[in-house]
Amino acid sequence: MAVTAADVRDVRDRTGAGVLECKNALEDASGDVEAAIEALRKMGIAKGVKLAGRKTDAAFSQGLIESYIHSGGRIGVLLEVNCQTDFVARTGNFKTLAHDIALQIAAMDPQYTGVSDLPENPDEATLEQSLMHQSFVRDPSKAIKDLVAEAIGKLGENIRIGRFTRYELGS
Repeated sequence: MAVTAADVRDVRDRTGAGVLECKNALEDASGDVEAAIEALRKMGIAKGVKLAGRKTDAAFSQGLIESYIHSGGRIGVLLEVNCQTDFVARTGNFKTLAHDIALQIAAMDPQYTGVSDLPENPDEATLEQSLMHQSFVRDPSKAIKDLVAEAIGKLGENIRIGRFTRYELGS
């Protein structure tokens, strides 16, 4: 099946990947848009993990504080998400990532941020309390660490979850 410009545009709009990457993914998937998107998502995670590993020593001096108040005003979250440049911190993708993670914290009430916060030799129940290991509430097929890795792949810059606080009335 021939790859059309409309299909390339659709994949690009849904993934944020480059035009050539979208075209190649569509060709590899024989024109199947959903298969191309899934392949690009996996490539984005791999690219993000690779970039994060390469840029671990870089300073995380930029980012934003995201606030989220759940409907009814009974649950609230303050979240710090860090990146390396203010340019990335101002992008829509970065702001969306911060909002999605704040929503996750409100819904799932994690007790730990990631691996470095966990007690020694964590069991499966303790891992479920780690934000980075939880399944994303909007798409249970991916974990929060995959969501962050996708953002790193799209933005080309390392991102980390700084800290968060969840407030709930009556607790």
